[in-house]
Amino acid sequence: MKKFRKVLDGLTTSSPVNIGGAPLCSSTAGTPTAAPTPREIEVVETLVSENFQICKTVRHGFPHQPTALAFDPVQKIIAIGSRTGGVRILGRPGVDCYCQHDSGAAVLQLQFLINEGALVTACADDTLHLWNLRQKRPAILHSLKFNRECITFCHLPFQSKWLYVGTERGNTHIVNIESFVLSGYVIMWNKAIELSTKTHPGPVVHLSDSPRDEGKLLIGFESGTVVQWDLRAKKADFRIYYDEAIHSVSWHHEGKQFMCSHSDGSLTTWSLRNTAKPFQLTFPHGRTQRDGRKPESCKPILKVEYKTTRNSEPFIIFSGGLSYDKANRRPTLTIMHGKSITALEMDHPIVEFLVLCETPYSNEVQEPYAVAVLLEKDFIVVDLTQSNYPIFENPYPMDIHESPVTCTAYFADCPPEIIPVLYSIGAKHKKQGYSHKEWPVSGGTWTLGGQTYPEIIITGHADGSIKFWDASAITLQMLYKLKTSKVFEKPKMGDGRVAELVEEDPFAVQMVSWCPQSRLFCVVGISAHVILYRFSRHDATTEITALEVRLQCDVEEPISPSETEANTGLLDASLHSPQHPPGSPGSATPDSVRDSIPCLRVKNRPIRMPPGYQADLVVQLLWVDGEPPQQITSLHLNSAYSLLALGNCNGLVVVDYLQKNVLLCMSTLELYGSNDPYQRLARSPRKSRQFAAGLTELTDNQVSLELDRSRSPTSDHVNGHCTSPTSQPYGAGRPKLNRRGPSRPPFRKVQSAACMEVSLPAPHTEGCASRRAMLQQLHGYSVYSHDEQHSTAYSWNERESRENSFSRSRSSSVSSIDRETKEAVTVLRFMESYARKVDAVPSACLWVGTSLGVVLVIALSIPTDEEERLEEPVTVMPSSTVLTIKGSVLTFGSLDCNGSLVSNPYEVWRDPHAPEDPDCPRRRKLVNFSPSTSQEMSGEGHLAVVCSEKQAKVFLMPAQTCLYVHHITESSFVLRADVVSVYNSVCLACFCANGHVMMLSLPSLRPLLDVNFLPLTDMRIARTFCFTEGGQALYLSSPTEIQRMAYSQDMCDSLQEMLGELFTPVETPEAQKGFLKGFFGGNAQTFDREELFGEAAAGKASRSLAQHIPGQGGLEGMKAAAGGVVGDLARARMAAEERGQRLGELEERTALMMSSADMFSRHAHELMLKYKDKKWYQF
Repeated sequence: MKKFRKVLDGLTTSSPVNIGGAPLCSSTAGTPTAAPTPREIEVVETLVSENFQICKTVRHGFPHQPTALAFDPVQKIIAIGSRTGGVRILGRPGVDCYCQHDSGAAVLQLQFLINEGALVTACADDTLHLWNLRQKRPAILHSLKFNRECITFCHLPFQSKWLYVGTERGNTHIVNIESFVLSGYVIMWNKAIELSTKTHPGPVVHLSDSPRDEGKLLIGFESGTVVQWDLRAKKADFRIYYDEAIHSVSWHHEGKQFMCSHSDGSLTTWSLRNTAKPFQLTFPHGRTQRDGRKPESCKPILKVEYKTTRNSEPFIIFSGGLSYDKANRRPTLTIMHGKSITALEMDHPIVEFLVLCETPYSNEVQEPYAVAVLLEKDFIVVDLTQSNYPIFENPYPMDIHESPVTCTAYFADCPPEIIPVLYSIGAKHKKQGYSHKEWPVSGGTWTLGGQTYPEIIITGHADGSIKFWDASAITLQMLYKLKTSKVFEKPKMGDGRVAELVEEDPFAVQMVSWCPQSRLFCVVGISAHVILYRFSRHDATTEITALEVRLQCDVEEPISPSETEANTGLLDASLHSPQHPPGSPGSATPDSVRDSIPCLRVKNRPIRMPPGYQADLVVQLLWVDGEPPQQITSLHLNSAYSLLALGNCNGLVVVDYLQKNVLLCMSTLELYGSNDPYQRLARSPRKSRQFAAGLTELTDNQVSLELDRSRSPTSDHVNGHCTSPTSQPYGAGRPKLNRRGPSRPPFRKVQSAACMEVSLPAPHTEGCASRRAMLQQLHGYSVYSHDEQHSTAYSWNERESRENSFSRSRSSSVSSIDRETKEAVTVLRFMESYARKVDAVPSACLWVGTSLGVVLVIALSIPTDEEERLEEPVTVMPSSTVLTIKGSVLTFGSLDCNGSLVSNPYEVWRDPHAPEDPDCPRRRKLVNFSPSTSQEMSGEGHLAVVCSEKQAKVFLMPAQTCLYVHHITESSFVLRADVVSVYNSVCLACFCANGHVMMLSLPSLRPLLDVNFLPLTDMRIARTFCFTEGGQALYLSSPTEIQRMAYSQDMCDSLQEMLGELFTPVETPEAQKGFLKGFFGGNAQTFDREELFGEAAAGKASRSLAQHIPGQGGLEGMKAAAGGVVGDLARARMAAEERGQRLGELEERTALMMSSADMFSRHAHELMLKYKDKKWYQF
């Protein structure tokens, strides 16, 4: 029988389904009616596989875990390296590029080839990489892997092609940048120090050439030894031995002295005339001793910069060096200018800083104008030209993670007026006190691409804040910030029910719903509340309406079809009455004080609200019998209907926000009525106790309680799936189990979507246990299975888990499941549809999807007249329509019979607080609202698209015939699915837990794309991944960064045009010339490094020391980046222009030299003629 059933299930998976017979997937109730078959519905599908391609476009936000910083003073671009091997290169707004090392090794140091369009990166795997920046997508040209030594420091002199590399063993190697091979010239540590020295000097921590003489190399060792090495003579000029470890060295521009920072918080200044001892020793933050002794030691000064100016005292800038006497002091950047010492306190630890100077030459007066400071979680630039040292306003979106991101939403092709409106209101609340000068990192070029349209990204955060971002043209700019916490009273320690929540994040945002056309905005919070906002250009003082809903589900009593039929469509007033008494009758438990109260208190007084989004309504779920309300797992808003629907593990709530009342409050079981496809059996009290105890014993794949506690509340549901265990009210006479221990807070600590670091099982693993473990971590369903005596992920019994499908045979048309009867509402959608098979015209409906793969359709009766809508009640009645699909339902879509997407009806925005015009009274303007839509769709019906974590189906309504079915995945499951518009057509976009991105045509569900694009390394990606219209998507790639991607061929093709240019041809500034500089040592002595380090003089380096690896950034990579032959021609033309420009400059210089020589010859001849006939005594 088992084999025969599998054969039947295999027959039902073919696509299309039921071409000539009765419908295989239909409603469980009602009389089947004749419906068109797929052959009768002719839909011309225009999408083909060639329309789709996956590529990453741009990354926004602050680089996660930064490690290194570099600046090109001529090109004026900056590079930031990270611990994960990423490199962000930033220029003017719009010039933002992300590169990634394939090895993933941390970036230790960055070195620009100044004004050459190249970058050298040194990674923790002891590999050097040379990046080509003369293309929009930088690529690696060469790599050099050190095999026997670890890289600790690199230095590249200006206009030199030889890179000095210091190692952990204390040796210094030299690398040719052009060929990326080692020179035979090596400075061994035992040659650099004196032979009498008995200890190793330690790793190389500093390398720099002398400003006076490029043939002198200053080498700093960690132990405190400093050596100046004569490259020509191959010997040490002098050696300095100091007791304290050295962290950094900085030269004075004249090359006569240098400064060192030490581990005891001191700064020493050394003169080349006398290297026996420092001529100056200072402890900038040390407390001086009265008896003249050495000041107390301070924290290490990790870096110091010594920069000179023409018209004032030099700048000495360093990080660290604070005294130990004060604990928990903020990290500081200290600026010493003359006699003034300014300590700038930072919010985060300092990773690296650079002083930006006017000249790239080290032997000239530096003239510093700014300091770029890289912090662990921020990037700032300080203006040195003003005495109060203000910071520049950062044009990059570096504050996405200001509070941890908990949810994201992406909207493309928004109304064009919405972005200027949000920007104008948000600009009024911007911070003040920035420097009045322009942002100094202004390199690169960027132009607005041809394919641009308004795009908005919305991020929700752990502190309850909402941020709107302008994402048009692959840029990101902050528009508007909204704080949802202002709606509630601040939690007080004296309040018993919120005392446990004070240190949590009670305002954390779980999900958002936004209607750009009507400008209505809904926010779901972690404390089981929903806030509805209306947009207004005017400020207002209003009182916020609060609706309290008591939503519970009794799962202990057996549910028979007769009982459910009797209760279908009826509402229990106690379920949703906001005036419910603050205690359950007959309850004598200590937790009875926590019955029928919300988690947070809404302000019950008039509140002044500034222009922008203003709170209008708050819906709160109440505590029930001492248990906190379950988190909301699904939400949908429709402005034309003026209705709001929300669901969780207990059931469904429908709210009329126009009349401010609750229309429906039912458990999922009550929605079925007599059409429940399952036989729900009650469990014994023993099993209930086992289930309650099992909440702390998640044994699948040894998932521990710590994993559950570390999971963010916002990670407790993915795509609306309920994860937290649901409270079980017990009947009278039964002992009530308190699952939450006496010390366990009702909500777990919010870590945000950014902090979800959970390793997942291999996506190809088969079997019930692996799938259950993946669902346990991603969805977190807690249900009882009769074959296991603990809480497991949502699964059927052993046989049903393997097959994971409902039987279509008549004998087993009703599945019997011996487990908890909780059923989460995972997705909601208001749409114009048919609630029953017998309906002739469409009407307003609410489609409900559950975690058991069941689709319910609820009929809505909404008055059409505006005045009647304000007074007459809206009728909400569950219908008999029940559709089934394999797996938890993720999304709905509606198509007309021509295959075009049917948009949701909406109301055109009108300002609720605008002054009234008696001549032109304001009326509601509805778009795509029945009956006009109904007349167009009547007689034809429409196609309903339903996608779950396993399958996708297309139903013909009102016949409820399953036309097409497609099994998306067997070994994995779908995390996110959306019906999107692309190329003036419609498709179904899916993202699976195994990292695959899939595109299916509609309505035939024909596979168009299946790419293993994104390995699911943590829960963050699963929680924040979302598709949008026009072929784009995004996800949170790190706790601080948003990665955008494209899945349409046109978007990928136009990406090259939309990206900015990192390199722009700029003439290198000439070195300063002066008559006296040559006599007094101002100019550096130049020498031919090729003569010293070349193969002819130094020989070849040992092959075992380092291995050269050719990069992918050669001709092939540049061809791909430039876009084929046209790019090659453009690049050749650019090279020819540069070559011609250089030849022209050379010709001009040659002509100038010839004229100068001719003039000199003429003056010499005149001088000779003048004194030719004079005797020596006549002078």
